[in-house]
Amino acid sequence: MSTGADPLGAQAGRRPGWSAFRAALAEAGFRPSKTLGQNFLVDPNAARSIALDAGLAAGARVLEVGAGCGFLTLHLAELGLEVLAVEIDARLFAVARRLLAGHGNVRWLHLDALAGKHALAPELLRALPEAGAWHVVANLPYSISGPLLVLLARLPNPPQTLTVLVQEELARRVAAGPGQAEWGALGARLRLGYRAVLGRAVGAQLFWPRPRVSSRVLHLEGVPAQGGATPDPAEFDPLVELLFQQRRKQVLPLLAPALGGRPAATELLGRLGLDPTARPEDLPLEGLCALAGSDAWRARVRKDPLEA
Repeated sequence: MSTGADPLGAQAGRRPGWSAFRAALAEAGFRPSKTLGQNFLVDPNAARSIALDAGLAAGARVLEVGAGCGFLTLHLAELGLEVLAVEIDARLFAVARRLLAGHGNVRWLHLDALAGKHALAPELLRALPEAGAWHVVANLPYSISGPLLVLLARLPNPPQTLTVLVQEELARRVAAGPGQAEWGALGARLRLGYRAVLGRAVGAQLFWPRPRVSSRVLHLEGVPAQGGATPDPAEFDPLVELLFQQRRKQVLPLLAPALGGRPAATELLGRLGLDPTARPEDLPLEGLCALAGSDAWRARVRKDPLEA
């Protein structure tokens, strides 16, 4: 005799077995998309550990992009967090809402978080807090991880912390420092406002389908702005993109065309105490900030931001 209970509904914080979700997805004709980066963390202990790793108190506001079937969402909700869950796939969105049907502390958005590579979706922007602390906890789709992290970090009221499961190669690029092979534009842009720490590794066997790359949790914690020492991202981002596009070249020939020639670039680098023969990967974050905040570079960006 049927009880009328949804076979995908969570009971006392426990979700049904993975086989129930596989059956529901198969019935809906779902197949994971490589383009959308759909690799689901199906191990409940791993999902719970990531939720706990964020270290957030009940009532904290959290954005989760790529909610999938709602496995991580469930643990975030059970911790008493106020969750905004975003999912692009209609079939997964329906499954996740069934799993979380009894949780009133979850809001749902069925949409693509990105409006192209350089902007967040307008509906998502309207749903994010305009003031006060909020956080990101998510198993991010690998295909959008880098652009999404930068866009979130550049919001007028950015997240205070981000605890995200991403491809290990990306996590190491963000956590790297000057002089390391992984140090580049992405890490520099995120380190402008955050301290980065590598978290736990998550084995490929805990996902469905099994990814061909390694995964790791990345923690980003906001750091206070240092007044005039912190450049405007609109001036900093074009600089690091310019420099790291040809990371093996020396800084002087990279900067000279943008600053009106080698004499002007040499004078600026000397005034800032930076070695003109250094490569971009060897420049410290403080040096990049000094360059981006210089009158010469700021004038160039204001004159022609696209060319800069």
